[in-house]
Amino acid sequence: MKVLAFTIGADRYGLPLQAVARVLPAMALKLIPGAPDFVAGLMDLHGTPVPVLDVSRLAGLVVEQVWLDSRIVLIDYVIDHMSEHTADSGATRQLGLLVEHVAGIENVADAALQDPGIDGAPFLGPVAASLQIVDVAQLLAPDVRALLFPRDAVPATGALA
Repeated sequence: MKVLAFTIGADRYGLPLQAVARVLPAMALKLIPGAPDFVAGLMDLHGTPVPVLDVSRLAGLVVEQVWLDSRIVLIDYVIDHMSEHTADSGATRQLGLLVEHVAGIENVADAALQDPGIDGAPFLGPVAASLQIVDVAQLLAPDVRALLFPRDAVPATGALA
C-alpha cells in the first residue's frame, strides 16, 4: 500500500494514498467558534468552504506552530447520512487534514501491517515497523461529523468572510 507519510509528535503515520485527493500548503483558516479544538477552521477552496482538522490536536498534542513542511491534505470523506428524507448515504464531502512534517510517499507491505494490540485513538489503524496507518473512515465521531457536515447543508458558493 502506498501512503503519504507524516509525523504526529515524534511518531510516524501514514495516510493511505487512495484517500488523498490533493495536497496543499498550509494556509490561513477561518476559525469556527464553538467547534472542538482539533477543528483548525475552514479553508476557502475556490469559493467552497472546507473544514480542516488539525491531526496533531486530534491525537491530543498541543500544537505550537505551523511548520514549513506542514500541509493540508484534502480527502473525500464519506458522510453516510441516511434518513427517510434523504438518499445521501455514501455521499462524500471534502475534508482537510492539517498534518505536520510531511515526508512524502512510502510503500508499506500489506503483509507487514499488524493490529496494534491496544485500543487507542479510533482513527489509528494497523502498524508496520516504521509507521501507523490512519483510518480515514474513523476520523470523525458522529457528533463532530454532524457539526461539520450538517444533514441538510447544501454546499455553499462564494468566498468565506
